[in-house]
Amino acid sequence: QVHLVESGGGLVQAGGSLRLSCAASGVIFSINAMGWYRQAPGKQRELVATITRSGSTNYADSVKGRFTISRDNSKNTLYLQMNRVEPEDTAVYYCNFPWNINDWGQGTQVAVSS
Repeated sequence: QVHLVESGGGLVQAGGSLRLSCAASGVIFSINAMGWYRQAPGKQRELVATITRSGSTNYADSVKGRFTISRDNSKNTLYLQMNRVEPEDTAVYYCNFPWNINDWGQGTQVAVSS
């Protein structure tokens, strides 16, 4: 069974930085694409960034140039470096495998103050 634990969220001022981490277990991490998602209050969950098993990345237009997704297969860990954050980035952030979107971890809260 897949187990995902997100961490690294917190309160940050606009323009600041945060680094989120996601520890995955119960699956062969290195052969799977992964993604970061977020859900803001009153909004649907949205895809923020993806990374393939070979390291190719894609980003939502709203975070392109500010966020960087990366992975460490030796640690079964996914990262999201968030730079120049904006109040609109306030949300609960989740990691997941694209084939596992009916099962989510607890997420990590990011709050950006203006």
